[in-house]
Amino acid sequence: MNELRSVETIVSRSNGFKPSVGIILGSGLGSFVDKIQDQIVFSYDELDGFPPSGVGGHAGKLVLGTIEGTPVAVLQGRVHYYESGQADAMKVPVRTLAGLGCEQLLLTNAAGSLKEEAQPGSVMLINDHINFTGVNPLFGEDNISRFVDMGDAYDPNLRDVLHSIAADQGIKLHEGVYIWFCGPSFETPAEIRAAKTIGADAVGMSTVPEVILARHAGMNIATISVITNMAAGMSSESLSHEQTMANADIGIQDLQKLLINYLKTVSS
Repeated sequence: MNELRSVETIVSRSNGFKPSVGIILGSGLGSFVDKIQDQIVFSYDELDGFPPSGVGGHAGKLVLGTIEGTPVAVLQGRVHYYESGQADAMKVPVRTLAGLGCEQLLLTNAAGSLKEEAQPGSVMLINDHINFTGVNPLFGEDNISRFVDMGDAYDPNLRDVLHSIAADQGIKLHEGVYIWFCGPSFETPAEIRAAKTIGADAVGMSTVPEVILARHAGMNIATISVITNMAAGMSSESLSHEQTMANADIGIQDLQKLLINYLKTVSS
């Protein structure tokens, strides 16, 4: 299995370093790795089964180290379903994090907002998701474990801790449901109206496959979206990846505070 070979490679070159928290960084959020101390860096192309990252803002590196005393493994960039048509493109990276010892997985992404009060540059804690693509990263799994309970996929206890940290730091932390569209084209105004009708608060092209894979691997999950734009039809601005990157720079300050202070609580 590719993830076993990746784990062996990482362990052999990191003196047995064992992270307890995995983090996946989304579009424009890669600079968070600058907070990691005593870094050990692997390019994705050094690790069996890790796919190349082909999107701007995704460096394609695994970085090990510590933040506020907590040992972490950070995936600096993800691969999206739309890049290859493979829903399980992040299977090996996620299972590698679990194989290294990560019991928790913190996911970040850039998302469009369906809530007027959650404007570009704000942050949203995800409490559930809607898979609007019709595909699943567990297609082809051949045992009963593929029937994963998604009832509390976004761990309520982790969400409570993050809300408490946000209040202490004076950060407005929105909360809502993330809907996954496959991309790469942005959603139409009609699709966004439909998404609002069925209960979505944020929209994006990632994250949901990783959440399913992480649940399958037995990890506890929290997800924070940086709101980079209002969804299609909710503002007069045209949507673009450049806009995503620019507005991610605004929200990343609050995101970094949340993550760093969360990791401080883990180590204490």
